[in-house]
Amino acid sequence: MEVQLGMPVLVKEDHCWGEEAAKILLAEFNLGCDVQHTEHVYRVYVTTFLGFGGNFARQRYEDLVLNETLNKNRLLGQRTGLSPDNPFLDPCLPVGLTDVVERNSQVLHFRGKGDWATCRTMLSPLLARSNTSQASLNGIYQSPIDFNNSEFYGFSEFFYCTEDVLRIGGRYHGPTFAKAAQDYCGMTWSVLAQRFKNGLFSSHADEHRLKYQCFKSAWMYEVLHEGFHFPYDYPNLQTAQLVYDREVQWTLGAILYKTRFLPLRDLRQGGVRQAHGSWFRLSFVYNHYLFFACTLVVLLAIVLYLLRIHRIHRRQTRASAPLDLLWIEQVVPMIGVQVGP
Repeated sequence: MEVQLGMPVLVKEDHCWGEEAAKILLAEFNLGCDVQHTEHVYRVYVTTFLGFGGNFARQRYEDLVLNETLNKNRLLGQRTGLSPDNPFLDPCLPVGLTDVVERNSQVLHFRGKGDWATCRTMLSPLLARSNTSQASLNGIYQSPIDFNNSEFYGFSEFFYCTEDVLRIGGRYHGPTFAKAAQDYCGMTWSVLAQRFKNGLFSSHADEHRLKYQCFKSAWMYEVLHEGFHFPYDYPNLQTAQLVYDREVQWTLGAILYKTRFLPLRDLRQGGVRQAHGSWFRLSFVYNHYLFFACTLVVLLAIVLYLLRIHRIHRRQTRASAPLDLLWIEQVVPMIGVQVGP
């Protein structure tokens, strides 16, 4: 089984969690040319996690820190984060990196602490997990995955997070990734900026990536292992931009989902047949003018063609008339010679 994190996933229904809940998240795809091509029929688990991408997750994290810090300041009479001299020490930013967050005229000053383990702990509530074992992010149902018989690919943020800065793209290994992310977070911002100037990172990396790589690596790690329940030593996950020389992104999954009814389907199903009949009637009502216009164009083309043939015939007739007269003039003298004295 080959799937992309963030794209539809082939699954089995879980009767313990709730058969109805599972059916809501299942869609049937027929990628064949005919409904009889059952070997191309797939039952796919489809859902989305809005607000759980790397950039939006950072905004949610900043909102959480700002609200908690300001509330704590009011209760304890502190001024943490209210000035650059007394910033909030953010474990999710590289050591020494300063940042400012402003929400509704409220400002909070950040300074990086570079503590990747603490960052992971602070991000855990943002996963919004439930107590149900068959739920993933935000309490959404996730069918069991046979990790012993599956192969996964990580695209988009997963690829950038492992490749652009850490330079460990390819086959994912949890402990290796965690060590590289921890080492990166522990570096001072001045050292990272100098390495960036020296071209030691990917050409696709920019300053925004360097600033939030510590946060995004911790977030991706938590989402993968605590949200989607991937084993920490899972070996069959690799980063990629192409699969069999084809670019695969979440947009491809969305297109497949939106066009799942385009291949031929069994029109004997009542709902489909009714929808098809309604579409046909509406098409006839609103397109009969177009039908008459096309008929008129065809008739006009036939008339013009016949007129053209008629003109060509007339020109040929006029051109052949002098030849006939000449033939007559040549024949008549010959007859006169034969009947003369």
